[in-house]
Amino acid sequence: MIYNLDKINEMAGGDEDFINSVISVFLEEVPQDLEGLENALAQQNYEQVYQLAHKIKPNVDLLGMEQTRAIALQIETLGKNEANMSEIRDIFPTLKKDVYQVISELKKDFDL
Repeated sequence: MIYNLDKINEMAGGDEDFINSVISVFLEEVPQDLEGLENALAQQNYEQVYQLAHKIKPNVDLLGMEQTRAIALQIETLGKNEANMSEIRDIFPTLKKDVYQVISELKKDFDL
């Protein structure tokens, strides 16, 4: 499992509805943001790459996805600095794979 719910559980204080809400938002928003990020990469839109990576980062952080957060931060920084787009394209597939793996696990673990 590449996610853990320690941060969410700490914030929720036992509130199952809160935990389910955070997970639902993750499942709904992050795939859309990833798709937008992929499109921004195709269009070489640094500003959008930066904004979408910045938006994804706290979502993966909440789920304790440290390596994925580091990748999102790297993409965010590269986008903000208008760095080499091919470098961003090289690391994006790892971000996408990790997120979709967690989506699959969450759906299974929470019967969604």
